[in-house]
Amino acid sequence: MSHSPCVRTVVSCTLLVTALGAGVAACGSDGNPLSSKPYDAADQVSFNTPTDKGKRADPDKPLEVVAKSDDDRITDVTAVDATGRHVAGELDADGSRWHSTSPLAANAHYTVQVSTEDEDGAPGREVLTFDTSLPTTKQRLKVTFGPKSGEYGVGQPVTAQLDHPVKDKAQRAVVERALRVDSVPAVQGSWYWVSDKELHYRPKDYWPTHATIQVHSNLDGVRISDRLWGGAAAPLKLTTGDKLLALTDAGSHEMTVYKNDKVIDRIPITTGKPGYETRNGVKVVLEKQYFVRMRGTTVGIAEGTSDSYDLPVYYATRVTWSGEYVHAAPWSVGSQGYANVSHGCTGMNTSNAEWFFDTFHPGDLVRVVNSNGEEMEHFGNGFGDWNITWKDWRKGSALVNGTPDTPEPADAARVQPAAL
Repeated sequence: MSHSPCVRTVVSCTLLVTALGAGVAACGSDGNPLSSKPYDAADQVSFNTPTDKGKRADPDKPLEVVAKSDDDRITDVTAVDATGRHVAGELDADGSRWHSTSPLAANAHYTVQVSTEDEDGAPGREVLTFDTSLPTTKQRLKVTFGPKSGEYGVGQPVTAQLDHPVKDKAQRAVVERALRVDSVPAVQGSWYWVSDKELHYRPKDYWPTHATIQVHSNLDGVRISDRLWGGAAAPLKLTTGDKLLALTDAGSHEMTVYKNDKVIDRIPITTGKPGYETRNGVKVVLEKQYFVRMRGTTVGIAEGTSDSYDLPVYYATRVTWSGEYVHAAPWSVGSQGYANVSHGCTGMNTSNAEWFFDTFHPGDLVRVVNSNGEEMEHFGNGFGDWNITWKDWRKGSALVNGTPDTPEPADAARVQPAAL
């Protein structure tokens, strides 16, 4: 609701009558200003909303009320929709014009009450109702799910990229409730808002082995805010294979490989030397490259220094975007199993690297322990999602209790906790 910055004649007269007594007719054409009702001010004001039957106002345009004559002035405007949401606005100092300063809602019904006064100070009232249409320049929130459809390891998070930022928690809740992730067998999971434009979804523990995961959006046509509506999104289908985890012990210089929680191999390794320590924590395989040319300059090592390198590397399995791989390192075979001499990668002999390359796939897990390095970043350098406790993960949801829409049934397949 907005008020004129000027003193209103009607208010002044009311105060004067109160002071002098009800028998004094201080102002008003009929001599009794307190008993007279406001007159119909339809001829005093105009609106910029459509007047034709069946026409709807464009919610992308502000509401405007204008006094038709210089002798009349607007004193107050209240605009509210059927759900009780008020529209903020500004009234010109001379009472000639009022316009909205907050957006109208699309597909809404509004009631507008306008108070006026004429040149003699008599009060007038006009009530207008109108409906808004869906916006003609509608902003649609596009959601892109990731990764691409296919088979992945049990550690693969689901991602949702938004093409418009969503900052308000209530609006985030609208988005989050509409992004559905269903798995068979069913497991408990939750979305986490990584940023205003990115969400990740993971189960409480790792995905079950040989599961089917269906991802889809119910946002199409749903109003997120007064200016943003949900758009269509392509669904996503993932499946999981066996549970593969490589436990990389930087202290003992050995990698223990587990398949479905059973040891299937032990491999001598070398990890990052002092100053280039390998990150601790759980990482997810991002991609595989048979050949990579690795240069020290890409990680900030000056060319020509003692730590500089430029090497052809084979059987490279990437686990961070910053350049950590599990790969063949034939030049360090003498140190593998005994010392850490790499610049952060996990090196092994060519035969073991080829086996690892053929066995592990995107979504499989590599966990580094006993390194003197920093912890794996949670986001932005690959998938560090599993290094967040379930309690803290749920705090990243816009919903009060995470996303309990698909509770884990009593007979659902249980998965091993992400502690191995």
